[in-house]
Amino acid sequence: MGKIAQVYPGHEPGGLIIQIGALLPSLSPAEQRVARFVLADPAGAARRTITDLATSAETSEATVVRFCRSVGLRGYPQLRIRLAAEAARRTEPPDGRVVTGDIPPGAGLAQVIATVAYHDARTVTETAERLDPVVCEQVVAALQRAGRIEVHGAGASGLAALDFQRKLHSIGRLVSCFPDGQTALASAALLGRGDVAVGISHSGQSSATLAVLEQARHRGATTVALTSLPRSPIAGVADVVLLTAGRETTYRTGATASRLGQFTVVDCLFVGLASRGRKRAGRALAAVAEALGTRTTGIC
Repeated sequence: MGKIAQVYPGHEPGGLIIQIGALLPSLSPAEQRVARFVLADPAGAARRTITDLATSAETSEATVVRFCRSVGLRGYPQLRIRLAAEAARRTEPPDGRVVTGDIPPGAGLAQVIATVAYHDARTVTETAERLDPVVCEQVVAALQRAGRIEVHGAGASGLAALDFQRKLHSIGRLVSCFPDGQTALASAALLGRGDVAVGISHSGQSSATLAVLEQARHRGATTVALTSLPRSPIAGVADVVLLTAGRETTYRTGATASRLGQFTVVDCLFVGLASRGRKRAGRALAAVAEALGTRTTGIC
């Protein structure tokens, strides 16, 4: 299988607010102040002049212009137009108990439940908005042709990796997932052209997952990164980058919100692959069901 031309999201799918949040860690400190002000009040930022925004963010007009270009816009007028359009589309949470920032100390369980449910649903929706169907199609095609597939993730991302491995294995794909970093690296050294290595990391900075993808790419395998940060190290060594959403607040580290985005992408790729090879997937699922003494009526 030939290599896929590297797909790196410049103007990525999804809303501008999602994009700014994803690019925040890669911005300069001054640009981050602009970004945080914009994220806190998109509608208010859209009404401000460039001078007002620069003053509010304690920076210069030149920095605001650099920020616009860093997030893929031509300049400040385009930023105001995009922010105003997104603010008009966005609605307030239907439940007044929902907290849009950190959950306050001493919050009752009713407020916690409403807030967590709202933000979890937002994570899934925003991840779907960030996914480019063309890029997903390329990944599914690579997985379909692959001789071997390896999926890697550390910590909480390892749960999504194991879920992907289990799903692909259930439809008859030769796929491995090694939680141990050294074993994963040794296995990646045996990959070659026609194989696929998938690395999952919310921050895109997991050293173990980065090392595995680097090794896989060096051996000629197609590399796929699943991350929320398009300018992260893991994205730089991937042939294809799939982006997730997931804002983390108090108590919602990589083990919670971001994992939902990862599971959403995993499910999309799994169903896409199973649908392409419906007969093969059906036979594999039937064999698994028979071995386990259960029954199945569909492909997933």
